[in-house]
Amino acid sequence: MLTAATPLGGDAPQSIAAVDLGSNSFHLIVAQLHHGDLSVIDRLREPVRLGAGLDRKKRLAPDAQQRALQCLERFGQRLRDLPVGSVRAVGTNALRQARNSAEFLASAEAALGHPVEIIAGREEARLIYLGVAHGLEARDERRLVVDIGGGSTEIITGSGFEAKHRESLHVGCVSLSRLYFTDGRIKKKRILRAELAAKLAIQPVAAMFRHQAWHRAIGCSGTIRAIRDAVQGQGWCKRGITRNALEKLREAVMQCAHIEDLRSFGLGEDRLAVFPGGLAVLCGVFNLLDIARIDVSSQALREGVLYDLVGRIAHTDVRGGSVKSIVKRWAVDEEHAQCVAETASSLFQQTAAVWELEEGDGEIIHWAALLHEIGLLIAHNQYHKHGAYVVANADLSGFSRREQAVLAILVRTHRRKLPAPEFADLPKSAGRRALRLCVLLRLAVLLHRGRELSESLQVTATPSEQALHLRFPPGWLERHPLTKAGLEQEQAYLESAEVSLGFE
Repeated sequence: MLTAATPLGGDAPQSIAAVDLGSNSFHLIVAQLHHGDLSVIDRLREPVRLGAGLDRKKRLAPDAQQRALQCLERFGQRLRDLPVGSVRAVGTNALRQARNSAEFLASAEAALGHPVEIIAGREEARLIYLGVAHGLEARDERRLVVDIGGGSTEIITGSGFEAKHRESLHVGCVSLSRLYFTDGRIKKKRILRAELAAKLAIQPVAAMFRHQAWHRAIGCSGTIRAIRDAVQGQGWCKRGITRNALEKLREAVMQCAHIEDLRSFGLGEDRLAVFPGGLAVLCGVFNLLDIARIDVSSQALREGVLYDLVGRIAHTDVRGGSVKSIVKRWAVDEEHAQCVAETASSLFQQTAAVWELEEGDGEIIHWAALLHEIGLLIAHNQYHKHGAYVVANADLSGFSRREQAVLAILVRTHRRKLPAPEFADLPKSAGRRALRLCVLLRLAVLLHRGRELSESLQVTATPSEQALHLRFPPGWLERHPLTKAGLEQEQAYLESAEVSLGFE
């Protein structure tokens, strides 16, 4: 039984699930959540090899997409009865790189029956650490965690459940194996070249991690578990993977002529083609980080996603902490931002049903309101553009790429002319909802432009498909002529987005 960090109420067990769309394999884990305890009731894994389907133009080939969608359809059968919000699916390096990921995501979500997010490399690292940490005994020791995926390698240090330093490197078992062992032949020269490529990727962060004074190294992912099984199967070590055992395995692999010869190490069919690349990465990690032994965890990204989902259900969402942290760091006027956020949330509640806005959209507009003036620390002129750049490129823990993109768009479009092309890169339904959130945020900002409003602002919002009508208390607009003038100007701005604004 896995124990969640935050106890939750309720008597009936709740089923939740996490899906990891990795570059090598897809994973599904289903658990029951009851009084704060997580009990895993089902696990599925399929070697989809999505990363191997990226062509030279970084586009997912049709056959790779077909394999992935067939797998997600099978996963979707298992998840069909789970309600929205109880399943979190994340895509990693292959989907981060794929230039046609947007069109694939639309099909993937239809096959799975639930939303699919693409997460940044450092966010993947945070979730990996969270998953590993929950599988360990509670200690204050500083840990080094290494995950070798298909297209990226994550290296993290942390203590307890908190990751302190995290990096995602563009090297993995699939990418290296495709570069140096694509024809299946194994030569010493190829292994040395693969190791050199791995070391070049690790070198920029190696010194930082060596100096973190970690007490214990822990590896996860299928690659590291396969190497652990190989060295222990040969009797070269009894616990984890030692440096000496890894060196013996390296020498033994160099004696092989073809990946078929690796079967003697007990490898499964789906692991043969990517094993040499994964071994090269781990050898580079051991060498540059000066590791004597690495223990192996059975928990990784998928468990981290599951625990992060528990946090969202328990209203301890790490995304709120990320926004709060960046608000402090960029010296935002918090009192004013909170006023704007409250008005934006009120407008959201009044329009959500008719405008088909989702529950998560309410959180997005609240966070966008808190961040809308973040660019003022750079310059007052064009501060909305500066703020959008900061939000789009900051490391915001907990956010998917799409969520962060929507936040940046809202910050960019909260004032002046409304540039409709900003929404074009989002999927159609997400773009429509983002545009409507933009309208609400713009109005909330406008209503607090004078920054002197201390009383609670009571405004009634009545939406229709392409229109919004605001009703103010009697005499309020007459007492605030500048706000009335601003609303008249806003009418013209919103016409460009085919939104009709009325007020009285």
